[in-house]
Amino acid sequence: MSTDTAATATAARSIRNPVLAGFHPDPSILRVGDDYYLATSTFEWYPGVLVHHSRDLVHWRTLGGIITDRRLLDLRGCGDSNGVWAPDLTYHDGEFHLVYSDVASFASGYWDPQNYLVTAPDIAGPWSDPVELHGRGFDAALFHDDDGTTWLLSMCADWRPGRDRFGGIEIQQYDRVARALVGRPRLLFTGTPVGMTEGPHLYRHDGWYWLITAEGGTSWEHQVTVARSRELFGPYEVDPDGPLLTSVGRPDLRLQKAGHGSLVRTPDGGWYLAHLTSRPYSPLGNCVLGRETAIQRVDWPSQGWPRIPGGVPAEEVAAPDLPAHPWPPEPATDHFDDPELGRCWSTLRRPASADWLDLRSRPSYLRIHGGQSPVGRQSPSLVARRVGATRCSLETVVEFDPVDHRQLAGITAYYNTLNWHHLYLSRADDGRVVLELLSSDNGRRTPYPELTVDADDVARVGLRATFDGPVVRFDYDLGAGWRQLPVDLDATILSDEHAALIIDGEPAAWGFTGAFLGLWVQDLGRDGAYADFDLATYREH
Repeated sequence: MSTDTAATATAARSIRNPVLAGFHPDPSILRVGDDYYLATSTFEWYPGVLVHHSRDLVHWRTLGGIITDRRLLDLRGCGDSNGVWAPDLTYHDGEFHLVYSDVASFASGYWDPQNYLVTAPDIAGPWSDPVELHGRGFDAALFHDDDGTTWLLSMCADWRPGRDRFGGIEIQQYDRVARALVGRPRLLFTGTPVGMTEGPHLYRHDGWYWLITAEGGTSWEHQVTVARSRELFGPYEVDPDGPLLTSVGRPDLRLQKAGHGSLVRTPDGGWYLAHLTSRPYSPLGNCVLGRETAIQRVDWPSQGWPRIPGGVPAEEVAAPDLPAHPWPPEPATDHFDDPELGRCWSTLRRPASADWLDLRSRPSYLRIHGGQSPVGRQSPSLVARRVGATRCSLETVVEFDPVDHRQLAGITAYYNTLNWHHLYLSRADDGRVVLELLSSDNGRRTPYPELTVDADDVARVGLRATFDGPVVRFDYDLGAGWRQLPVDLDATILSDEHAALIIDGEPAAWGFTGAFLGLWVQDLGRDGAYADFDLATYREH
């Protein structure tokens, strides 16, 4: 390609949504110079707060997670879909600021959130020790005003029976030098009749303060609400023409649940909104891929309200007039040659640390020391990656010598502690090593004894899990080629909708994370069992 051709390959390109496929919700978008960053929620998974990087808003690469150790966050005992909610990434005075909420509960009207702030001179760190902020609500975010002051916003929770638990948006000054909140909090905005007002982001533009919030809950009624004021503390006037973005009432749209947005401005003065979205397998059906990130172009006339064409999420959006900047593709196969776990992987409730993950003792193998059972919330041993397409697979080769039925190692299609499918090696009562399949649907376990495969005297076993739309299938290779287990498993139980449970009007469980494919080792007797995985190949079909 000539230099002239490369320079003009800009405006004709399109942003294709979602830009981050699979479990990447609650995006906070930021531009620093020529670089764009997207930070997303991670809940009970490490590393916490995934960050992606782009230079054209079209092509994105993962930079991995910011919260990589327990110094910044301790997820031991974290419930399903608790943990890190709605991070906020800003840049001010040569420093990155990350605010994140660690939500401990959502039962009986309580949340027990704790908000933290860490800073770094570079997006790659090193990140400071966390500053403890308030616990009055979640979805905390910083706003750096033109006068040099910094303010913390969050939703304001109200636990009292009969009250609106979404009590509005609160603001309080943050002293960057003292690294502490100062002054008293003030209620900034109580929201619209849509309710469930959360996810605040504040901007200064055209002589106005612009407050962007999420309303309607994070499912089908989700929306992005815009309000403005001439003064920081309001009063805030809501856009009279309704939400900036929503999918409500449009089950025909491929992108649903549109909401929880944040704005970014390009160097030429254009505006874009990053927002949460989902792609159900059927109209208003289960979303196995979870909540994803999309980007919309925003028209913002001088002194006018921001507008997205039609107020609905588009699958294809005109890209900004920037040089195209694709990134090298991620290799399909991880041979585990590096001394650290690759950026595509996440670990459940504990960091990827040497006390249970080992990439050094046996070069080119990932050794996973067994952890707790599927319902254990302190030290599970699950290394997994997000499902990014309706048709995809994860394939591995494992070496494992179990002592008894308490030791299991294999491959899983996973959602949370209650919803998963697991194909694993273990040892039967008669002493044989066997390959077995077990499923859990909201905690109801289903074994498949008729599908048990004799794997005795086989040193290396190939395992593969495949998502084929609403179906999960498993294959195995004992050295004579791949064979498929003759059962179609329900993939839709690995979804946000299936995981959610409301009892007497109160949430007993939520589903916020989307499906994973992973390598899972259990040592229920704590006898020192481990498995060696030679490689892992992820493909989207």
